Amino acid sequence: MRIGTCLLAAAVLFVSVAAPALAAPASSAPAASSPAASPLDVNAASVEQLVGIPGIGKSLAQRIVDFRQKNGPFKSVDDLLKVQGIGEKSLEKLRPHLVVRSK
Repeated sequence: MRIGTCLLAAAVLFVSVAAPALAAPASSAPAASSPAASPLDVNAASVEQLVGIPGIGKSLAQRIVDFRQKNGPFKSVDDLLKVQGIGEKSLEKLRPHLVVRSK
């Protein structure tokens, strides 16, 4: 009977410790549909990081980086309106995900 009790205790411990981790698999990529916990700094972001923002594809991300390299850092998120392919509507969708941090 003692072995059975030990096995039962081990099973309960396993379920209480391991089951929550098994039930909710960790994701290595941020959720694309929700804003990041911390908005992405548009002046420091790479093309790869920008692509992770909903509404920004590879070519738009590249245009943002190219614009920044050619014209200097963005002074505000509103400056993204100067990038070809970003209008008022798309800027409003991007705004919760992006920030311009001062150095």
